[in-house]
Formats: sequence, structure tokens, C-alpha cells
Amino acid sequence: MMDKIKIGIPRALFYYYYIDIWRPFFEELNCEIVESPETNKQILDYGIKYSNDEMCFAFKIYIGHIFYLLDKCDYLLIPRIDNYGIKNQTCTNFLSVYDIINNIFNKPTLNYNIDLRKRKNELKGFMKIGKALNKSKRNIKRAYKIAKIKYHKKLKKEILINYSKLSSSKIKVLIVSYPYNIYDNYLGMPIIKCLEKYNVDMIYADKFDASVTRKLAKKLSKNLYWKFSKELIGAIKLIEGQINGIIFISSFPCGPDSLVNELVMRKIKVPHLNLIIDDVEALIGIETRIESFIDILKQNE
Repeated sequence: MMDKIKIGIPRALFYYYYIDIWRPFFEELNCEIVESPETNKQILDYGIKYSNDEMCFAFKIYIGHIFYLLDKCDYLLIPRIDNYGIKNQTCTNFLSVYDIINNIFNKPTLNYNIDLRKRKNELKGFMKIGKALNKSKRNIKRAYKIAKIKYHKKLKKEILINYSKLSSSKIKVLIVSYPYNIYDNYLGMPIIKCLEKYNVDMIYADKFDASVTRKLAKKLSKNLYWKFSKELIGAIKLIEGQINGIIFISSFPCGPDSLVNELVMRKIKVPHLNLIIDDVEALIGIETRIESFIDILKQNE
């Protein structure tokens, strides 16, 4: 019996958008998935060692996860995601990550392109991956269909949980940040754990219907073309009358955030706090800022 092909998936960047599609897809194709662990000091140190100063903190973490997986899998999964159509661009890091990783490390990779302006959609990308793994078209399409069903089922549940918090009597804080910031063990989770101590309900901007929030983003700016930024700020317009405050979390030096968050903060009337993380030490003074922010929200009730 042949050993299963091992697919290495770094727990950073794309992971927090697509793991609920990737995992069932590869499982259906009888592949073994090797996910890197939660970000730890060793992974962070590797990321800093192999990255340059211009890369954002989240990207450095991604590189650390790649290094961790090098000797633990047959292939690294590294997509190249450019855009989801006109005015639905992604960060330049999402476009260049495949080339950067291939220049730093010598490891076989699986990749696919998302570039709707060139008619390269998700299905075509997954067909490419399956073909590289010598799977039949029928099995690839079946695996993709099952993966998408499971993905949407979980997302629907998460959206319902998010909405349910709006009826809470607690102070409600909207967390506006990319998933790879919020849910990373070193980057965003220390902030989330800090907020939990103050008995507030956290609502996540990334856990709403993206097709709805992208449209609502136009009420704050009609000229934005970053897909994920639009989805986050659209969530502000969706529920701004039902929350007490907003916390923005950014990874320095994120280009889209430096422009979008500044624009939004000038236009919204809800109390807000802007947290920019450039290294682990930056988290040290954040708890005091959060405490002061929560005190302000309590006074405004």
C-alpha cells in the first residue's frame, strides 16, 4: 500500500480564509494534510530570520510556518491570489508569495492562481492541483463540491453566532481585522484574550456575508479596490448602530490598512481604537490601552 501524499499547509495568511475548503478537498482525494502548529516563538524566529524588513509582521509569521513544514511534507500548498474581479484586488503579498517562497526555499510546491480578470477562477485552480496529484477529473470535481458544501455550512453557522451577539446586554466591540491577524496565536489572540477579561462581547467583521458587506463598503468609500478590506469596513456599516465600539488590528506595515483604516476612522462616529502590531513586544503596552478604551465605552453606556 502506497503512503499518502503529504500536503503541507502553513497556519498563516491564506490558511484563515481557505482551510475549511482545503482540508476536506485533500481528504476526499486521499491525501494526508500536515498543518503547522499555532504560531510559537520558534516559528516566529524562523520567520524573522528568512524575511526582510519591508514584509509585514503577518507575512514574516507565514514564512516561519513554511520553514517549519519543509521536512514534514511532500508538497507545500502555496496559492497565488491576485484578484476576484474588477475592484476586488488582494494585497500584493498574496500575489507575490509563491515567487518569494520559491526563491527562499527549495521545496516542491502545489500552487493555483485566482485571477478572475483572466478567467482563472477557484474551480480551475483546484482542478490544477488535483491534476498535479494525478487524480481524475471526476474525483477532483467531486472533492471540490464536497469541500465547498462543508465550507458554506460552517460559515453559515459562524455568521449566525456573530449576529446572535448583537442582542447581548454586554458591551459589544466589533473587531475589524483580517483573519490572519485576529486568529494568529502571537498576533491577534493576545488581544482577544485581553478583551475576554473585561466581559465584553466581540463581534468579528470577517464573520458576515461578504457579498453584503462588500456592497455596504461603498457607503464609506466608492473607490476602494481591495476585496478583503471592503468586506471588513462594510461590516461597520452593517451593524454600526448596534455596537459600542470598534477595535482595528493591523500588522505593520500593511499598505491597505494604513490607507483604509485611516479613511474609515475619519468618517465613523463610533468610539474606536487602532492597534498596530509590528512585533511581539508591541503587545506589552496594549493591555493598558484596551483597559482605557473599555472604560470609555462603559462611561458612554
